[in-house]
Amino acid sequence: MFFILIGIVLAAFLESGTIASIVYYSLDLIHPAVFLPAGLLLCSFMSVSVGTLMGTVATAGVILIGVGAAMGVPLPIVAGMVIAGASFGDKMSPLSDTTNLAAISAETDLYTHIKSMLYTTIPTYILCLIIFTFIGFQYSAEILATNDIEIFQAAIKSHYNVSLWGFLPIIVLFGMSINKIPAEPSMIASSFVAIIIAVVQQNHEILSILTSLQSGYKASTGHADLDMLLNRGGIMSMMSTFSIALFAMALGGLLDKIGYLTSLLQGILQHLKSVVSLLFATMMTGIICSIGTGQSYISIVLTSQLFKKKYDEMGLKRRMLSRTVEESTTLITPLMPWSLGGAYYAGVMGVPVLDYMPWAFLNYMNFIVALIIASMGFAIFRKEPVKAS
Repeated sequence: MFFILIGIVLAAFLESGTIASIVYYSLDLIHPAVFLPAGLLLCSFMSVSVGTLMGTVATAGVILIGVGAAMGVPLPIVAGMVIAGASFGDKMSPLSDTTNLAAISAETDLYTHIKSMLYTTIPTYILCLIIFTFIGFQYSAEILATNDIEIFQAAIKSHYNVSLWGFLPIIVLFGMSINKIPAEPSMIASSFVAIIIAVVQQNHEILSILTSLQSGYKASTGHADLDMLLNRGGIMSMMSTFSIALFAMALGGLLDKIGYLTSLLQGILQHLKSVVSLLFATMMTGIICSIGTGQSYISIVLTSQLFKKKYDEMGLKRRMLSRTVEESTTLITPLMPWSLGGAYYAGVMGVPVLDYMPWAFLNYMNFIVALIIASMGFAIFRKEPVKAS
């Protein structure tokens, strides 16, 4: 159901111009003095809004690479910034497939999972902002080449009636989630608002909107990068991801029931006595699974299956498991040259994975910060002790 809702929300946001409006206004933030931190914020906001790392890299990432090259900023730094910002949203967005899969695999609520990640991700993100701000000062005297940005904004405006009303669906989605309303009604409500805006402001017909909800939004703007951003969404777009997740969960459940996973890690699990050691073991397992499979879906499911019982035995809430799993799978996969994502990002931005890897600070600093925070006794969520009757 979550995967279906993600496809519907994305298509509705594209029909209403929500995503296009976010991109249009966000591009005005770019300035030489704050190019790197502003680019990080832009990619983060975009990826949180659309729930995809690939889509953000293919659009905002490509633009920022061009702007960075014109300003004389080394492209590996720009690419690392793009990956870090886009990974933030891919990890934190309620529309992200990996975020939903991590919550489902660990058997915890979606928004509980996201809120748990805030404790470790926000401090890491602030560190990244500081680092990119410091690096950006070295290029503050450069002249900003605005031609590519203006062309992209013009293409958006020629296809949409751009206004601040486009932000309303995303405000509804995050507003309801902040007020602890479950994910399902939040997604449905924001989609409904987006459909109304699509009809009233964008003058789209109901039949074409319903077709988009099923098959995805289709646009031909004459701008290849913008078309790449817009031509997506819909229920059918999520079916391949859903099938991978379904088979991964079936495989994980099968391996768990026959005792293979438990036997594989039994020796290690017996020696895990502290919370920090358990978190470290979970992270290393997630990283190894990601390295071996080259993608995060199976890694998320298998790592969750392996450690569910141990987290229960140590009295930890499942949000601890889902958070730790995602910090070691979703964020690590873009740093692997042999992964589908790594190959795609390198091809789109024209920067090899090993070149941008050192500058994608968020992706490898997050789990280090998480371990440090846990070792200090913070952000550890334990189950309430059962009171004797």
